[in-house]
Amino acid sequence: MKALVKEKAEPGLWLMDVPEPAVGPGDVLIKVLRTGICGTDLHIRSWDGWAQQAIRTPLVIGHEFVGEVVDTGRDVADIKAGDLVSGEGHLVCGKCRNCLAGRRHLCRATVGLGVGRDGAFAEYVALPASNVWVHRVPVDLDVAAIFDPFGNAVHTALSFPLVNEDVLITGAGPIGLMAAAVAKHAGARHVVVTDVSEERLELARKIGAHLALDVSRTSIADGQRELGLREGFDVGLEMSGNPAALREMIANMTHGGKIAMLGLPAEEFPVDWSRIVTSMITLKGIYGREMYETWYAMTVLLEGGLDLAPVITGRYGYRDFEAAFADAASGTGGKVILDWTA
Repeated sequence: MKALVKEKAEPGLWLMDVPEPAVGPGDVLIKVLRTGICGTDLHIRSWDGWAQQAIRTPLVIGHEFVGEVVDTGRDVADIKAGDLVSGEGHLVCGKCRNCLAGRRHLCRATVGLGVGRDGAFAEYVALPASNVWVHRVPVDLDVAAIFDPFGNAVHTALSFPLVNEDVLITGAGPIGLMAAAVAKHAGARHVVVTDVSEERLELARKIGAHLALDVSRTSIADGQRELGLREGFDVGLEMSGNPAALREMIANMTHGGKIAMLGLPAEEFPVDWSRIVTSMITLKGIYGREMYETWYAMTVLLEGGLDLAPVITGRYGYRDFEAAFADAASGTGGKVILDWTA
């Protein structure tokens, strides 16, 4: 089968013929239809410091996908050939304290699809049945392909109550954009998104943000004044991993404000801990999705009319992966999709 492979420990990706994955007793074999390009895939392609430590070559990359089940192992009961499925990309041990307590997203032995084991940028991928999400209601294939990052957005946005709250989102990348759509759909009073890319800020406006701020020109405090906010934001969703963004978020939160952090910084940096303490601000780190509460929430949000179409800005056949990755790396668009049927 064809697959995108990190064949060598150097920058680049290679479209190669590789064997189809084996299917164990509890596994599901899936014919991949669409995949989404993630920031993780960009790191692996560029072979940066994180990738050099995390990846062993050769490796089939990719973890955002939708596909059709073509085969199941003998112990799989509730999934059948022909089912349309997406996959939870975090494979957990099932034996640790958190797994046994039903908190699988907190497993310390998590292995990432397309990072710690061969992934989904291929014509076929195999996953344990427990990691397969069957789409029981109709869903657009492009949207189903990005259920993994959509889950990151939902997990982050719904960490705290949002009804009638004023929400600040720093970072208008694809996950920040989806979080903005979720926050508005969930009943936030104001949703403010910040970035320095005018193209992405325009996407934030299309997705329904009440205010999209270019923070290279306009401060968050100015945004507060424009909206008539007197005490700051109630909820912050930090999606950028940028030190200045988090510092500005902390400075503009109301007393008792709550911040969920998904953005992953490249290195350690200082923040105003005195402000956090005296303003009684809650900080919560987010990684991945709650298994599988977040997946239920995603499905229900889409059934309820949440529209993610504006977030998807690039579509390519898998043979045009170089152009697709260049598009995704430009930092000006939303999600980029690879079609594995083209």
